[in-house]
Amino acid sequence: MKFTPRSEATRQFIIETAAGIFNKKGYAGTSLSDLTSATRLTKGSIYGNFENKEDVALAVFNFNAARRNKLVRARLSRAVRPKEKLLAFIDLFSREEIQQFPEGGCPLLNAGVEADDTHEPLRQRVAEELIETQTELASIVQMGIQATEFQADTDAEKVAVTLVALIQGGIFIARTTQNPFYLDTVLETARKMVADIEIKSSP
Repeated sequence: MKFTPRSEATRQFIIETAAGIFNKKGYAGTSLSDLTSATRLTKGSIYGNFENKEDVALAVFNFNAARRNKLVRARLSRAVRPKEKLLAFIDLFSREEIQQFPEGGCPLLNAGVEADDTHEPLRQRVAEELIETQTELASIVQMGIQATEFQADTDAEKVAVTLVALIQGGIFIARTTQNPFYLDTVLETARKMVADIEIKSSP
């Protein structure tokens, strides 16, 4: 029998209240007492609206991922040319701008690192979001090629995958070492990648 939450309003309240907790503490690190304390709801109220803790984690990730995507799309929409869009995406992860992300940072990195061995449905959702991001970036690179802004032999897919891997890796190292230098260095490398595929105007 399909699970039906008692109240969609209460379910949404739990998701929004738990969003920062799961994104900061992770799936394993977030306890039921964390949820009852933050929401001021009983265990019965929480599990009356979710099948289990895995269900809460998945719903919260979807909520955080949607917030991230809204931020990314808003930033890209303000840029006009393909090069500007790629640089805008890169700059979103700078130490000045990354604070705009959901509490706890990039939900893709946070959930992906933990879910690969512990929560298969969550791992699949993170993978979908990563692939969607890569596809969007590859599309921007392809637009740049068609607009003769980027070199014709540019491998759009490879550029997109490399940008995502660089940025996610840079965030991971910077947070693990608590040293933003690593992320700054990676973002500088990402910007150079964009510059390297650009068609240079004749002097």
